[in-house]
Parts: sequence; structure tokens; C-alpha cells
Amino acid sequence: MPDIMLALANNKQHSKPVVTNKRLILGCMYRKASIRVDSVENFAYGAQIMVNDMDEKMKCPALASEEVARRAEKLVGDIPYSLLWSNCEHFVTYCRYGTPVSQQTGKFCDCLKTIIRDQRSVALTVCIGVMYILCFGLSPSTTLPTILFPFFLWMAG
Repeated sequence: MPDIMLALANNKQHSKPVVTNKRLILGCMYRKASIRVDSVENFAYGAQIMVNDMDEKMKCPALASEEVARRAEKLVGDIPYSLLWSNCEHFVTYCRYGTPVSQQTGKFCDCLKTIIRDQRSVALTVCIGVMYILCFGLSPSTTLPTILFPFFLWMAG
């Protein structure tokens, strides 16, 4: 669970109460999270809990319940957090399947690849770059990104 209080307070008891959305967002930005043992009621905080269908989607079988619990308990405490490389879904799949993967991150990266491979992105970035130069003048800080960004999109596509 990302939480900014881990970075702001020396007393870890401040991160025990329910974490607000603002604390979650700031925790993501600061890249701080904690893994803690909580009741299902506190975890859900009044929301419905959906059972995931990862067992059908994962290529490897789920580990034994005891192994899953051992892995999770071993990671309890403060950890670095990243939406793309080390998020809640990575934690769960590592504990349950032995491999830290995230379908959400995978879908995001696939979408990003589609945008990069679309040659219209190159034309759009060129147009935005030219407008940027017209508004802010011709200087290295405006011209260089205007040339390099479309070039890298074109090369990646």
C-alpha cells in the first residue's frame, strides 16, 4: 500500500489507520509503500471484494497456501513502490505464483507501444513542436526536443 506517511513520520503508528486517497497518491509519487497484515474488513474499507481470475491467466501454477503466506509475511514492512515495476499486483503475483507480474502494467505498456508504433504520433509531435517553437522562440531548449522526440518515436515505430 503506497503511503506518504512512511516518508513524513518517524513513528510508524501514523500509517496504521486507514490510508486516504491523498496519502495513496502522494505515496505513489514519493515511491514509498508498506506491506502490512490487515483484516479483510479493514482492507476492503466497506467496498466489495472481487475474486480475481489470475489462476486461469497465469502460465505457472499457484503455489501452496503455506508458501504464499510465508512469502507475504517475509515482505511485511516498508518497501520501495513503483506503479510500473513494483506495485500491489506485482506483490500478489510474486507471493501466489513466484513471479512478480502485473496485467495492468502489461496493458498500459501495450497501449504505449501501440501509440509509439502509430506513425501519426510522429506527425502530431512535429506539429506540437513547431507550435512550441512559434510560441516560445527558437532556442536549444525548444528546438532540441522538437527534433529528438519525433525522431525517437519514428525510430521506435
